[in-house]
Amino acid sequence: MILRKGTTADLDELAAIESACFPPEQAAGREQFRGRLEIYPQHFLLLCDEKGKIISFVDGFVTDISDLTDEMYSAPTMHDESGAWQMIFGLNTLPEYRRRGYAQTVMNEFLRIAKAEGRKGAVLTCKRELIHYYEKFGFVNEGVSAGSVIGGVEWYQMRLLF
Repeated sequence: MILRKGTTADLDELAAIESACFPPEQAAGREQFRGRLEIYPQHFLLLCDEKGKIISFVDGFVTDISDLTDEMYSAPTMHDESGAWQMIFGLNTLPEYRRRGYAQTVMNEFLRIAKAEGRKGAVLTCKRELIHYYEKFGFVNEGVSAGSVIGGVEWYQMRLLF
């Protein structure tokens, strides 16, 4: 397996993986990924197989805003490379590769990089059934998110302090 940063050449593959991982009303679209990759490709971490196929990835921008909001998903210009918080917009693994530790590998490295960059911590939102999963990385559940309601789902904000 190979870990690498994202590029705009990965656009179609990333959008397809996102579509396989989330229902349409919750998934980021191709153009959202284009904006993200054009502004902060260094905050996309991809795990690829030996043939270069992306099987898992994590992405999100950096900001001084401490809480994750829906606006952030579609406004890549909110990225501030000197920001204190590493937001995490998605941790995606192709369904046929799940339960093999790939998401854990990519997330651990993403968090290691954010810490090495001097970030204060990382923030994400997740559905109730994934709270326990993110707690394994050290994230703490801060309760129902006031700023995220994508797809009409109840999202929980999780925070990890470095």
